[in-house]
Amino acid sequence: MNHLLRIQCSDRVGLVYQITGILSNHSLNITEMREFVDNDANQFFTRISCEGTLVDESALYHELKQHLPEGAIITINPKKEKKIVVMVTKEYHCLGDTLVRHFFNSLGAKVCGVIGNYADLGEFTEKFDIPFHHISHLEKSKEQFEAEVIQVIEGYEPDYVILAKFMRILSPEFNSRFPERIINIHHSFLPAFIGASPYRRAFERGVKLIGATAHFVTNDLDEGPIIEQQTIPVNHTFGVTEMVTSGKEIEKAVLSRAMQLVFEDRVFITGNKTVVFE
Repeated sequence: MNHLLRIQCSDRVGLVYQITGILSNHSLNITEMREFVDNDANQFFTRISCEGTLVDESALYHELKQHLPEGAIITINPKKEKKIVVMVTKEYHCLGDTLVRHFFNSLGAKVCGVIGNYADLGEFTEKFDIPFHHISHLEKSKEQFEAEVIQVIEGYEPDYVILAKFMRILSPEFNSRFPERIINIHHSFLPAFIGASPYRRAFERGVKLIGATAHFVTNDLDEGPIIEQQTIPVNHTFGVTEMVTSGKEIEKAVLSRAMQLVFEDRVFITGNKTVVFE
């Protein structure tokens, strides 16, 4: 039987020796081990795949806790199929890619529901037999709108909330309900062109590369820990429309890759950065 182990803790001499010894004592054979030390933060990270019969998962956890530095974060066999809720506005490309992957069981997660602040994508979503919740932000306060959204999200008990081109800024109160669990796709190679209309600003600046960034959401707009980024070349023949068209393709690719990395438990958050074991 295969097992997955994730550890984040303060660094010290002999950690790998201790961890591998404990796994050996539990008759677990390591098939893959990735580790990284952030020297500035004095933090150690490892993701270990192993095989064997794990008789007592709780005993393994407590033995690791006993021998690792105080405050160590240990996860053994996290849930393989995550549950997600997707939030959208009007653009369909990222949602469409996500729902197709979900339909063909290649997403690595179950899409429990989709929430849209406009009704535009409702019929499309329901073609995949996935519930669509239209919660308008019009003629109501931001607090009321977000309270309605939170109620729907929490009803599904998702592992992550995916902002698939959800074009509204969420409040700190909203973000605090789902810490390190909201993933956004931003149509720019951050930190360039934070906020709205990045393609127009990129065009006006005459850039030679455009890109997309998937990141965890924090209270700092478009400045959360980055999961995945990609760029593509552009030139003087590209207008804003051409940049937007090209950008949509890379947005889909970046969001898909970021979700895959997160759903496979390959991403650790450390401060405002990530450690990603690809």
